[in-house]
Amino acid sequence: MTLTVTRLAPALGALVQGIDLSQPVSADALEELRAALVRYQVLFFRQQSITPRQHRDFAARFGELHTHPIYPQHPEASEILVLDTESVDLKDNAIWHTDVTFSATPPLGAVLVARQLPQSGGDTLWASSFAAYDALSDRLKVLLEGLTATHDFTKSFPLKRFGLTAADTQRWNETRLKNPPLSHPVLRTHPESGRKGLFVNEGFTTEINELPEQEGKALLDFLFAHQARPDFGVRWRWASGDIAFWDNRSTSHYAVDDYRPARRIMHRATILGDRPY
Repeated sequence: MTLTVTRLAPALGALVQGIDLSQPVSADALEELRAALVRYQVLFFRQQSITPRQHRDFAARFGELHTHPIYPQHPEASEILVLDTESVDLKDNAIWHTDVTFSATPPLGAVLVARQLPQSGGDTLWASSFAAYDALSDRLKVLLEGLTATHDFTKSFPLKRFGLTAADTQRWNETRLKNPPLSHPVLRTHPESGRKGLFVNEGFTTEINELPEQEGKALLDFLFAHQARPDFGVRWRWASGDIAFWDNRSTSHYAVDDYRPARRIMHRATILGDRPY
């Protein structure tokens, strides 16, 4: 097995060829993929055919898997969450976000498999937090050093949208108790590359702790808009059999919601990470 990795955009993204993810991945190939993930931040694989269990097993080679507290789980593999527009409210995916930053140890990464696609639309965009940080002025970089921000589960998962039944409300309340608002550094150092990147996102970040409310809001609004600049990103047009594997420590992403009322089904395995610093 010989891997070929081709860069897709200047900021991030690479196409990986020469591997069948339905088969066990060798230790050497696994290390190549780890290195490519850190370097390119999001990896894409075409023409794959994997079951939910194979999906789970591949992702688990990179670390322990997370079980999402709100989204439904696949019946064949509980570690696989199901993003089905026919049954789940996915408005929170149609903004720039980094997954599960309401956790003290946000995910290392995620593996997303396309299961059912609309005839057109439904692309996903990823942006590099490294590129966004590097493009800031030196003075703003100094200002951001040492700042922390609050991340809150309820910003993307409000009770009014995810408490439609008594069972949903009970699950939401339990999740809220287990995941109170917490703080992460505004600038995160990647534990493998040592590079700095922005670590705030529109999906879960609510305030900058060390600044007055209005100043913090203005700064967050700027950082959210800054991270979304096209020159920091890559756009993926999904096809049947596609898989994306991204580094959640150094990216944000946006699922374009332009295909309704067509149905879109995606499966995601989420790999547990460590505490940001």
